[in-house]
Amino acid sequence: MYFIDKSSKTPLHIQLYEEIKKEIIHNLKVGDKLQSIRKVATIYNLSKTSVESAYSQLVVEGYIDSYPKSGYVVTDTNYKNFSNDFSTDIEVEEEKDEFLYDFFHARLEKGSFPLKLWKRIFNKAIDESLDFCTYHDSKGEYGLRLEIAKYLIESRSVKCSASQIIICNGFGDSIELLIGLLNKRYDTLAIEHPGYYVARKVFEANNYKIKNIPVDKNGIDLEELKNSKAKLVYITPSHQYPTGVTIPISNRLKLLNWAETNEALIIEDDYDSELTYENRPIPSLQGLDKVGRVVYVGTFAKSLSPAIRVSYMVVPKFLLEEFNEIYESRVCLFTQKTLERFMSEGHWDKHLRKIRTLNKKKHNLMKKYLEEKLGTTMKIVNQGGGLSIQIKPCVSFDWEKLKELALKNKIKLYYAKERCGGEWEALMMGFGGFREEEIEEAVSSFSKIWFECIL
Repeated sequence: MYFIDKSSKTPLHIQLYEEIKKEIIHNLKVGDKLQSIRKVATIYNLSKTSVESAYSQLVVEGYIDSYPKSGYVVTDTNYKNFSNDFSTDIEVEEEKDEFLYDFFHARLEKGSFPLKLWKRIFNKAIDESLDFCTYHDSKGEYGLRLEIAKYLIESRSVKCSASQIIICNGFGDSIELLIGLLNKRYDTLAIEHPGYYVARKVFEANNYKIKNIPVDKNGIDLEELKNSKAKLVYITPSHQYPTGVTIPISNRLKLLNWAETNEALIIEDDYDSELTYENRPIPSLQGLDKVGRVVYVGTFAKSLSPAIRVSYMVVPKFLLEEFNEIYESRVCLFTQKTLERFMSEGHWDKHLRKIRTLNKKKHNLMKKYLEEKLGTTMKIVNQGGGLSIQIKPCVSFDWEKLKELALKNKIKLYYAKERCGGEWEALMMGFGGFREEEIEEAVSSFSKIWFECIL
């Protein structure tokens, strides 16, 4: 049973989220099914919206996932990341379910986080000058917002001031807050198809109608977007997820013109923009916007750490009118002040150069070994940025057998079709979580089961 205190100031969906998360960490195992949204709402006398919001946050953070006709299921969470007060039974099961090679497509190598430096900056940032007995700026600490604004102006050509930036607790939290700011202006979201499943799930959980817009070599299909009649669109224009295509300048201008003409709003997720290895990062779409019809969304998850849970939005001025002081600061003061100093003292720029260099080497190694060991049986369909390379077979292939053999051989694989929707099938071969010296052995082991699946 979950403990829900309806007299508490903590929102009900947050209480439920925390209770379910504790149960997942301490009692459940991979594959266990959660109760349906309707059943939980009935048992605990909660609104369906509260339960959907709790489940949506758990999906965003990777604790659970939803499957058609199956409901919500506990995902392959690495329990070693949590507290160690588990029972002996759970420890045994954890060892049994551990994968030898995990090709997760959005993971950094553990040693890449500058922990010693972070500790040192933390101790400097947290001193007696801070007021720990009050609520702080609901948009986030001004100093951090100023540093982010400087970075975005210089590196991404974003047009913004610190006053337009809101600090949030991860990507999903950014989208939840944005939905609140939209204040029911829209009820339909157009989204790339295939596209980023997390964005889709958050909007679905908030009862938006979803219009799937196909993606071609130039990104989102503008004619299909116009025909959809939607006035809100979510896109990843600089490195489309998962295909990797980029919207060319001509289409960017057409998209902005569509937004201005229709009083529509574009959500620009600058996915993977900081990790490009072959060309200079493409300037943001928001930087071309002259009338304020683009919300720019970014995070520190891919380049610094997903664990610190820091994301941000650059919000058009007309939407800021919907933001008021009822919103509380969404990220821990300690984290904000430490990150602010990390950026202001120049460590962020140095770290970013280091991460790019490190992951460029890993990217090139992954590409090299995939080409060497799989040869002409596969083609690379997305590479040159981010933390993974997408591949497809060039021969008749048994995908179901691959899934079976991967589990049997303790190799964790990720399939674009399952995570992004549509018929775009590819393997998302993540390299970020491996050490350089591990990549050849990982690809070699994978190649053995790959060839068994060729028909």
